[in-house]
Parts: sequence; C-alpha cells; structure tokens
Amino acid sequence: MADMNGRALGVKRRLTLGGCVAIAALMIGWSGWAAEAPKVVTSIAPVHSLVAGVMEGVGEPELLIRGGGSPHSYSLRPSEARALQQADVVFWIGDDMEVFLRKPLEALAGNAEVVALAEAPGVRLLANREGGAWETHEDHGASHEGHHDDGDHHEAHADDKHGHDDHAHEEHGHGHDDHAHDDHGHDDHAKADDHGHHDHAGHAHGEHNLHIWLDPHIAQRIVEAAVARLSEQDPTHAAQYRSNGEAVLARLDALDAELAEAMQSIRELPFIVFHDAYHYFEERYGLNAAGSITVSPDRAPGAKRLSEIREKVADAGAVCVFSEPQFEPALVDTVVEGTAARTGVLDPIGADIEPGPDAYETLLRNLANNLRDCLRPSS
Repeated sequence: MADMNGRALGVKRRLTLGGCVAIAALMIGWSGWAAEAPKVVTSIAPVHSLVAGVMEGVGEPELLIRGGGSPHSYSLRPSEARALQQADVVFWIGDDMEVFLRKPLEALAGNAEVVALAEAPGVRLLANREGGAWETHEDHGASHEGHHDDGDHHEAHADDKHGHDDHAHEEHGHGHDDHAHDDHGHDDHAKADDHGHHDHAGHAHGEHNLHIWLDPHIAQRIVEAAVARLSEQDPTHAAQYRSNGEAVLARLDALDAELAEAMQSIRELPFIVFHDAYHYFEERYGLNAAGSITVSPDRAPGAKRLSEIREKVADAGAVCVFSEPQFEPALVDTVVEGTAARTGVLDPIGADIEPGPDAYETLLRNLANNLRDCLRPSS
C-alpha cells in the first residue's frame, strides 16, 4: 500500500511539474509576442539610418525609397504600399518634401502614427533661397504645365521653391563657435510652425527648405524624436531605445567635429550645386554655395536658365559645379563648357550606400569628401 501511495505521489508530482513547464512555456511565448517591436516605416535612407540606430537590437525599420530613387519623384511598389498598411509608426520629413507620400499615407496608413520630422522639437527650418542664381518658382513654372498627380500609382513630384534667409546665420555661425553642442534637450532651434504652402499644377511649394537631415545637429533632433515616439509606442523596449539614442547622439557629436575640421580649408571657395539640397550642410559649416542649376531635380532647366548659370559660374569664379547621381550629368557639362570650373558629384540621399545604422555617417563623410576633392584637390 505504501509503495502504491509512493508511485501515485510520484505521478502527481510529474503531472504538476509538467503543468508548470507548460505554463512557463506559454508565458514565455506570450512575453515574446508582447515584446514584438512595432512595425516602423521610413521614407528616405538618411531617416532610415537614424531610426535604425535607435531601434538596433529591437527591430529594423522599413525603407521606402531605395537606391537612386528621389523623394522629389517616386512611385510606391505594392510591397511598399503593404508596409504602409501594416505600419505602427511612419517617419518622414514632411508633406512638402515627400509629396508622393501624401495620398498613400491618407489611404493606406490610417492606423499608423505619422511623424513629420520637420516639425520635431528643436528643428529650425531655413527659408528657401530665391533670386539670381537661386532659381525662383516663377522662373521654373512653365515646365510644370500639364503635370498632375497620378493617383493610381501614388506618384507626385515635389519642386523646391527657393528663397533666401539672412537670419539663418544666427544659429549656424560660420565661425562654428557653437560647435560644442549644448545639451540634447534641444530647444536651440526655434520650431517653425508656419508651414504655409500653395499648389501649382499639382505641386506643393513650401516656404522652407526641408533637406534638414544634412545638418548633424538637426539629425540629433531626429534621433530624439524617434526615441520619444518609439518609447511611447513600445514601452517594453523604451530603455533600449534611450540607450541606443544616446549612443547615436554621441556619434553625431563626433561626426560634427570631424566635418567642421574637414571643411575649414574650403569654406571660402564658391561652387554651384545641381539643386538646392545642401543649404543645411552649407550653413552648418560655413560653405560658399553660389547658386543652383535647377529648382526641381526632376525637371530640366531651359536654355535661358543654363545661360544664366554659365554667367554666374564666370562672375562668381565658381571652382566647381556639382551634379547628382540620380540625374543626368550632361547639364553640368554644358554649364562648365568653356570655363575653368571643375565638375563633381554630390549625393544628398546616399544612393549607393548600404542602408543601415552606419549609412548616415557614411553619407555625410562622402558629401564632405566630394566637396573637398573637387574644390581643393590637393587637400
């Protein structure tokens, strides 16, 4: 009888142990499900890189525009449309930059939190430059007649109207005396809330230049916005987002110091850019951009415009005229013909850079190297 009682007790213990194991396995499975990273979509490669740095070890954001795609002109593929439908968070610069995303965000990403980084705390927007060598929207307007949005393909083209902001120098001093950044809390730039714009032939023309990612100081504000939004969406991983964010901020401080030193030797040398995508980089490091070939990189300038730029190259003594890898360089060859100006290539997006947490730093180093190689080859 005692032996039978012992065997029964052993069976009971094994059953109890088995039940505990099953419950533990169920809890582990539930915990894994609960800790799943949010589905995050980013518009362009520089934003993807910064957000990927914040999410490292937790998840990986989806990148919409890959390779040579331009945020000024893009058509979503079906897989990208599905990513928007499934997204919990979408990071983009704003609707005056990635115009092609306006309709898809409304139609497909209704359940997602959409974060416009141009409106992030601490981001001070520079006004578009216009007049003279900075082509105005009115000068360029004829090339837009008859163009319209293709709603079936979620496609649109954004044109940057450029105007000059003399006040930009107040915070991005050309002497770079503010290089030792203040704390990362980050109201060092006054947030602009007047994003007024008007449409012309289906295009948005904002008051501000939105190529904000090309200033590492503003990139830090993007990182902080990503940490805040992701921590709110996914509190389980908030500590990891904060830790990652601090690491990225430190790397951006080091990058800023590196670039400030690298740009010292070329600060006074004039150059012409393909389109006005580099205002924030120029402003941060005190560079001497003398004009742009076109307002909209997906629209070719006319003969009159090219003639004006040729005169500007001569009058300003422009050392270099830069094309971009996404667009036909033949225009630049036409502009420099018969002048002493050299030609180079600047890429504001990182068309040939492998996406990932390191891509942003590679992008800015490439930009600095290409500027220096053309403007002062001996350096």
